[in-house]
Amino acid sequence: MRLVERATELAQMLELLGECAPDRGGAAVISGGIGCGKTELLSAVRDVAAREGFLVLSAIGSWAERESPGSVMFQLLRGAEGPLGACAELAVLLDRVTRRHERPGAVDGHGASGFAQQTLDADTTGALHRLCLAVIGAAARTPVLLCIDDVQFTDSLSLYWLLRLLRRAPSAPIVVVVAECTLSKPAHPQLHAALLARPGYRRVPLARLTVAGVAELISDHLGAHAERMPAAACHAVSGGNPLLVRALVEDCRQAGEPTAGAVPQLVVGDAYAETVLSCIHRGRPVLMRLAQALAVLDTDSESSRLARLLEEDEATMSRGACALEAAGLLDCGRLHPVARTAVLESLAPQQRSALHARAAVLLYQDGAPATTVARLLIASEDRGQPWAMDVLCEAAERHLAGNRVSDAHACLEAALRVCQDDEARVGIKALYAGTAWMLNPSISARHLGELATALHDGRLPDRHALTLAKFLLWHGRFDEALEAVDRIGEGQPGCDPAAAAEIRATRELLATTYPGSVRRPPGPPGGRRWAAGRAQDDPRVLGAAALAQVLAHGPDDEAVADAEAAMRAMRLSKSTQEWIVCATSVLEFADRLEAVANWCDHWLEQARTRRVPLWEAEFASLRARVALRQGDPLQARRLAQAALAQVPAESWGVCIGGPLSNLVQAATRTGDYDAASEYLEVPVPAGLFRSRFGLYFLHARGRYHLETGRPYAALDDFATCGALMQAWRFDQPTLVPWRSEAARAHLAVGDRERAYELARQELALAGERPSRARGIALRTVAACGPDDGRLEPLTEAVALLRGCGDRLELAGALGELAHARTAAGNTGQARQELRSALRLAEAAGAVPLARALAAQAEGVPRGGSGGRAHPADLYLLSGAERRVAVLAALGQTNREIARRLAVTPSTVEQHLTRVFRKLGVRTRQELPTHGIPLDGAD
Repeated sequence: MRLVERATELAQMLELLGECAPDRGGAAVISGGIGCGKTELLSAVRDVAAREGFLVLSAIGSWAERESPGSVMFQLLRGAEGPLGACAELAVLLDRVTRRHERPGAVDGHGASGFAQQTLDADTTGALHRLCLAVIGAAARTPVLLCIDDVQFTDSLSLYWLLRLLRRAPSAPIVVVVAECTLSKPAHPQLHAALLARPGYRRVPLARLTVAGVAELISDHLGAHAERMPAAACHAVSGGNPLLVRALVEDCRQAGEPTAGAVPQLVVGDAYAETVLSCIHRGRPVLMRLAQALAVLDTDSESSRLARLLEEDEATMSRGACALEAAGLLDCGRLHPVARTAVLESLAPQQRSALHARAAVLLYQDGAPATTVARLLIASEDRGQPWAMDVLCEAAERHLAGNRVSDAHACLEAALRVCQDDEARVGIKALYAGTAWMLNPSISARHLGELATALHDGRLPDRHALTLAKFLLWHGRFDEALEAVDRIGEGQPGCDPAAAAEIRATRELLATTYPGSVRRPPGPPGGRRWAAGRAQDDPRVLGAAALAQVLAHGPDDEAVADAEAAMRAMRLSKSTQEWIVCATSVLEFADRLEAVANWCDHWLEQARTRRVPLWEAEFASLRARVALRQGDPLQARRLAQAALAQVPAESWGVCIGGPLSNLVQAATRTGDYDAASEYLEVPVPAGLFRSRFGLYFLHARGRYHLETGRPYAALDDFATCGALMQAWRFDQPTLVPWRSEAARAHLAVGDRERAYELARQELALAGERPSRARGIALRTVAACGPDDGRLEPLTEAVALLRGCGDRLELAGALGELAHARTAAGNTGQARQELRSALRLAEAAGAVPLARALAAQAEGVPRGGSGGRAHPADLYLLSGAERRVAVLAALGQTNREIARRLAVTPSTVEQHLTRVFRKLGVRTRQELPTHGIPLDGAD
């Protein structure tokens, strides 16, 4: 095995061997952490010494044999070769010594000095003396290298013999090299003193590998595949310990080939975990107990605390921590998560629970943070401490304040198990339902009945009525929810201003989300708007009130400013998330599509960071809705699917209308009608249509019916949607343009008069403000109105839709404008608009629209003087037509093209006929010769 970053150390050892002479020996102590290469260096020294003619004597110390007298000495001498091995008396002497001291512990514990004070029988003393003479005699004929690995585990008898040997042969050609683990002090001070007195003594500390050294070791093992393991990450996990690096290499091999183009990721798996345990077991047993204590505490702890936890002395803890640090197993006093798991699993379940319980009591007595003590309580089965419930509840509050919802949920679950007070239990259950709702709303549903009963009986504090109302409405339990809403009073005598703001914000939120059940609260005194910048205004009130304003009266700049001010004032948390959704939706309905997309992406990333599934799902669904308004159904579908992956459909309650409508709309617009039909078969609660999400669902289902040739079914959905919007006073086309959709359905059944009436109503409601809703209404007016009056509304519609950023609506408007221009005889401009429309539709994946535009283009004559077709016109062609056009433009004959494409000349003629008609040209010379995708001819 090639040594990495050990050239200097090996050179020192070889220099030591070179200095050995008939009247001069030497000594060296190799020190380093467990697994840091001491054994490999010793092996390299032995190999060189053997080649140089040394008699090599080797032994390895072991904790298991530290009480077996003479075990190291026996290893050194029993397998000796050369002159020493030929000594017939050697085996007899070794047997005599070891037999006399074979009882474990008979001489251990006194150290080497203990033997000087003990009375050894004459036979033992004589045998030890003759063993020394045997080695000295062998050294007189050939130099001797005496190597002991893990010398800290040398038994006392062997240590006594070794010290006698060094004293009796101060100048003999004997080189002694020992390796020991790094500790805060030498394990055998007498041996260190004796070695230090030898000529040419060297102390050789082995440092852990640098990042460059780790990279070199990875390259040695993986060769050309070394790039699969990032060296810096490997160094951070292994601490530069070569043994751990090799374990991580093995984990990399077991993981197999990474996905093509993927960024290399370090794999920390079973090999690493097993090697960590092996390293710890190579030390004293107290080292494993120390590692287990560190794994339980999972923090950098002082030796005094560890000593109290394990009932050991501080010095032992300090030395053990030093050994773990030297081995690269600790980073700032903590184990790597995989190592920590492996160490914890080395404990039996009862032992693990007991250690966690002792640690919890110890840290509670030390005044540790509640979150730290709570973690230990949760991991233990003993929560009978009288202070446990208070600590768990305090920890839950702190976790919620830090957006650590899963941790808060675990604390509250544990608190419920230990709580004996019925009144306190109801409050804890309300908080527990809240954390469960953020993780998976269906979990919270199991507790709503108990909480609603507690509220009705007066056992649930009013402050929980706000949260309970939201949960009940989400799950469609409207009657119980209304009782909770009625308990929310505003402006009562002595009402705290902060509480009043929260009450108003909650009522605004519920009224805009569930308008079929909750009425919006009255505005501020005097009819003033809730404006940003007033000290008493909570940003949640601003966001929710701005949304209510837009839904009731349409978008305006003041509402947008309020919403943006509210978002800038809020951080994503349990107390702000729903109101952030409200404020973000204001920008959506105000056609600030680029801004709202950026805000959505920001909040979505924040939700992922906080690891709250419901938040991530809600923001993904909102972002999908924005993507639909941007004319990007492919992205909308991905986002909606991601939302349902985070929170399953059955957990969305009445809000399932959000992601489900996004999926139906996206599938319909891309022509995947089978998928849209499957989405519509997902069961939805009846309460869906008492929420704003029901409007989205009706709109999506109506669009699907209209696109698949069922205009009467579409009319039913659009009419129902419109009736709800009017009843809720949310009749704004920016929310759902139901009149425009219904107008197109009426056109499909031949009722042009009613269609035109609805279209005019929609345009009037959209107002003169430039908006997406106005652009859609203008398209509808043009479609339903007289043929000779289409150019003006469609021209304005194109400008508005281009400005607001809805690429798919723009593509449809451009196609309709091109149709009107063709009818007016302006085919040149019509073709340009069709090219733009087709590019937009194809980029959006809107297959039905793209097909319709391509078919429309075939019917538009080129006209003009017969000049060359524009290169962009090639996108009007099918793949086969494009290949033929490319080769024809390059001057190839029909037969040459046929041979090139492996088709018949007749097929080429048919393709060229369609090419000429679509491109509006009459000869090959008019085919475009620049901007041609040459790969189309392959």
